[in-house]
Amino acid sequence: MPTVNESLYLQNQQSQQLNNKQNILGKDDFLKILIAQLQNQDPANPMDDREFIAQMAQFSSLEQMTNMNQAIQSFVQLQQSQSLVQHSELIGKTVQWKREVEIDEYRTETIYENHVVKSVRLESDGKIRVLLENDRWIHSDQIVQISNKNNDE
Repeated sequence: MPTVNESLYLQNQQSQQLNNKQNILGKDDFLKILIAQLQNQDPANPMDDREFIAQMAQFSSLEQMTNMNQAIQSFVQLQQSQSLVQHSELIGKTVQWKREVEIDEYRTETIYENHVVKSVRLESDGKIRVLLENDRWIHSDQIVQISNKNNDE
């Protein structure tokens, strides 16, 4: 007989929602307020149709924004993972990269170096870092040229 995942119990869902949202009202909360408002309205003086329609439009708009936010978050995660896969093609290749070196307190100089890429990783901030053969991690945006490993033969 299959078992029920305890995280799906209502009390667990509610505590997870409170922890995740940190007291931010969402579309479910908005709908609960609207239903409570309808249930507790004065029968002799019901809610105006225009007011009700306006609240439903707000709910619909909130729901669409929530769905769009979720879709954008999924898209960003997909882009980051694809970027990591694309940058993995650099492994074993020679890259020319630039760095700024301070000459004195007023001037800097751009220096270009060539190294073979050993590894690539995706940082928690979403940026790609590249490990070079000299065990130095650089940002992927420092790379200015890519060539085969044995380009000097």
